[in-house]
Amino acid sequence: MDDVAVLLTGVGKRYDIVSAFAQHSTVIAADPSPLAPAQYAAHHRRAVPRITDPGYVPALRELCGEFGVGAVVPLTDLDIEVLAHARAAGELPAFVPDPEIARATYDKYEAHLLLERLGLPSPPTVLPGEPVSSYPVMVKPRQGSGARSIHRAADERAAAFFVDYVEEPAMVQRWMDGPEFSIDCLSDLRGRCLNAIPRTMIESRGGESIKGTVIADQELTELGRRVVQELGVRGPCTIQVFRDRQIGLGITDVNTRFGGAFPGPMYAARPGRTYPELIVRMARGEEIEPHVGEFRAGITFTRYYWQLELDESMEPTGRDIVEPPGPPAPR
Repeated sequence: MDDVAVLLTGVGKRYDIVSAFAQHSTVIAADPSPLAPAQYAAHHRRAVPRITDPGYVPALRELCGEFGVGAVVPLTDLDIEVLAHARAAGELPAFVPDPEIARATYDKYEAHLLLERLGLPSPPTVLPGEPVSSYPVMVKPRQGSGARSIHRAADERAAAFFVDYVEEPAMVQRWMDGPEFSIDCLSDLRGRCLNAIPRTMIESRGGESIKGTVIADQELTELGRRVVQELGVRGPCTIQVFRDRQIGLGITDVNTRFGGAFPGPMYAARPGRTYPELIVRMARGEEIEPHVGEFRAGITFTRYYWQLELDESMEPTGRDIVEPPGPPAPR
């Protein structure tokens, strides 16, 4: 099945991810927004119903039949559980975990409980009103994303204020006093970890890493491998973790999708082993041997913005603010 296609959902502004897949396979970008810029990096772009619409999965299933799709890969948190149910029902070849894992990892408190049950490190976390062992703490939405509505509280009074201030179900988590890292992982369809690549979090905007360095940290690499294999992850996963000065490692988030700092594992991968390449090969039915820890450390990435001009019919004009079109090569 050499001509297998890949369907990417909720592509939004992830032009980098769509472009990377398009080098190795026919790519269909599915997004309900006609202004989602990343769709213009795909070979085919299709508007689909919103994720909550009962017609969402049937629309994706139709695209799979039309283009011979071998892998459906979500680029947002919002539809992972929907795709997980569709995968379990045999409706879509989605690279997502089982529905219960998708549901738990979308709710940060449920994720904390799941990690504890599996013997994986998670910072002390309680629901509002339950006793807190120490301050300061972080008050955050249970289903938040993009670092939305996360507040540091120095004492009980501040924590109570922020719980009331956040207009959605919240939780209270120990403030981790130490550096933050992310681990970009990829698993096969049997839940085996193929690789786990840790990186620093030099700078983030809106919860998305825009600067970082890939590091050779065996403890983090092994933690990434343990997490995705214990959870039975299929496809990409990004794990956020702090190394607290007192309690050591603590996982604060598990996202069963590509992370914002997608360039990190792309630059770090050995030739032929970038995550999009491996997903396309798995979609063709190839079995990939795990190669955990085999990557190039020491590379640093820094991300920036670019744009598209669209005409009255929402088609790219090919014009740009510089000539020739596109970002100029770095000097």
